[in-house]
Amino acid sequence: MVLPNLVTVLAICAGLSGIRFAFENRFEIAVVMVLLAAFLDGIDGRLARMLKATSKFGAQMDSLADIVNFGVAPALVLYAFLLDRAGSPGWIAALLFTIACGMRLARFNVLADDTDQPAWQTEYFVGVPAPAGAVLVMLPLYLYFLRLGLEPTRPAAFVATGFTVLIAFLLVSRLPVYSGKSVKVPGDRVLPVILGVVLYILLLMTYPWYTLTASVGGYLLFLPFSVRAYSKRARLEGEKVPPSDIG
Repeated sequence: MVLPNLVTVLAICAGLSGIRFAFENRFEIAVVMVLLAAFLDGIDGRLARMLKATSKFGAQMDSLADIVNFGVAPALVLYAFLLDRAGSPGWIAALLFTIACGMRLARFNVLADDTDQPAWQTEYFVGVPAPAGAVLVMLPLYLYFLRLGLEPTRPAAFVATGFTVLIAFLLVSRLPVYSGKSVKVPGDRVLPVILGVVLYILLLMTYPWYTLTASVGGYLLFLPFSVRAYSKRARLEGEKVPPSDIG
């Protein structure tokens, strides 16, 4: 049981170190640390299940790490970089994002224990998941790192403030987001899929900011298709889908 909890603690350390680097104006390494925290936070649970070392203590630790790594760290890094130039609205946006992330994580924990929903609905998240929200909200930093002439000015801070609020609402929305948990790769496509994953990792390591920017754009474009697929599946299953359930 030690190893999964150790990974969780390391994830918290990475997220908090990202905040420190942001306050020292070392924003590139700050973003890397936040992304590292998100990665570690994503594998600790899987590691615990693989080692058959799950525990209530580990589950509580993981929940606490989630709010730090997906809510507090991205919000403070973005605030130190840009949102503070918008004054109080920027701080309000950072607070809203952190609160929305906490609410999203709480809802996830509650829905995970819900055994009444149809099996096919478990293939969809309710709202944008917290890890995705953390990656999305740091888009202004990716764009700045691309050296496209974008500067952390006051007008840019207000645009980023609006974007942060938008991501916060996506987190707590009823938007059905396809999770991909039930995707099964046919045997004859395993090697191409592995090659594609390796290619993405190599692009992320070689051109991190271009790859992250493209990933954010692709994810946002994917959301309407997810809503459409959910609605179609609900009609096929003969279930009523209230408007609140599709965004």
